[in-house]
Amino acid sequence: MALKRQLGYWIGIGALLAGQQASAQVSLSTVVDLAVRNSTQVHIAMANVERALAGLTETKDAYLPSFVLGSSLGYSYGFPVGQPSVYNVGSQSLIYSFSQPDYIRAAHASLRAAQLSLKDGEEQVALDTALAYVQLDNDLHELAALEEEKGFAEKLVEIEQQRLEAGVDGRMELTKAELTSAQVDEKRLHIEDDANQLRQKLAHLSGLPATNLTTEGKSIPADPNILPDSPGENRAASSASIQAAYETAKSKAELSFGDAKQNYRPQFAFGAEYNRYAKFNNYAEYYLRFQHNNFDIGVQITIPLFDASRRAKARESAAEAVKATSEADQAKNQVSEQVLSLRHSIDELKAQRRIAALKSDLAGEQLAAIQTQMQNGSGSPNAPQVSPKDEQLAHIQERERYQDALDASFQVTSVELNLMRSLGEIQDWVHSSAPRTQVNP
Repeated sequence: MALKRQLGYWIGIGALLAGQQASAQVSLSTVVDLAVRNSTQVHIAMANVERALAGLTETKDAYLPSFVLGSSLGYSYGFPVGQPSVYNVGSQSLIYSFSQPDYIRAAHASLRAAQLSLKDGEEQVALDTALAYVQLDNDLHELAALEEEKGFAEKLVEIEQQRLEAGVDGRMELTKAELTSAQVDEKRLHIEDDANQLRQKLAHLSGLPATNLTTEGKSIPADPNILPDSPGENRAASSASIQAAYETAKSKAELSFGDAKQNYRPQFAFGAEYNRYAKFNNYAEYYLRFQHNNFDIGVQITIPLFDASRRAKARESAAEAVKATSEADQAKNQVSEQVLSLRHSIDELKAQRRIAALKSDLAGEQLAAIQTQMQNGSGSPNAPQVSPKDEQLAHIQERERYQDALDASFQVTSVELNLMRSLGEIQDWVHSSAPRTQVNP
């Protein structure tokens, strides 16, 4: 999988370097991989992971001795008020604290939360990119259909103009034909504007040039097989966002445990110091014996008997832990409700997609029947005769039904992508190999 993503990345870079004059046709997986690499949201999440890792290292390094090198050279007058050290070396470290293991566990949980948030951020970027890509692919198919429909509408206007001049139809029929042509123009302008905005969005996400950016329809995977949850199973709770929320709550709980142990429990620390004293000061006049080299080492034991600020801090940390746990529970419930709603919406939208596809097929069959009658006749003297006007109207209706089928298919895909995002499965779908079934053009 990693090799495939690397290959997709270099393919995308090749498309970027090809120049803006050529058509930049890139696959869905390539665009998603580029977007994940370039996303500022992902970069922020990566920085949070580095910060959490540094925080974990900091809690562990409390047990490692620190070393300080310094000097206190200076003139003194009268009784010495300091140590005239030429240089001094000090070292100190934590030996044992009842709170420190809790702080380390809190840092571990915070790191896991940051890593899960990074994964969740990648999922969100994949969703935004996939939605824009699939919608752009849908728009490009609609623009191609509108281009054909425009030709049929102009032909209809021409036919109605001839029928008006021949006295077959009235002025109203010509106006209707012109209105149909104008509506096609309006819809095409709207779709073109939407496609340009989607190209710009994909360019911002992936770093590819927006000019001439086109989709590769075969790279869009088939509809995902989203299985229902087993009895007692809640797949939404296993998503990265929910797991990150619970890891954050766990981190704050461990932090509160550590803060609660700051009172009435001893803390042991190690300390050592070496000083090289100068003799040019007046120390010899006040001290019986003077020596240049001085060293001390020992263990400091601190027992906090009463510290009101620490007690307040412990209560604050406990409240933060309760709040974080409640927020995680709330997020899990919201995602579970969202997943249930999306599942029901998919069933309804699939039924609508089926109806739209059948209407599109029916319009195509009606067009074929009219074309057959135009070539061979109706076969019955009593049947109404079809005209070129009827053929153009059938062409226009068939193209409109095809566009409706495209829109219905996109609505299903959009909801499915949001459902996979909630379940944390969208990147698996993006890099799956099975192509989706295209709507018949």
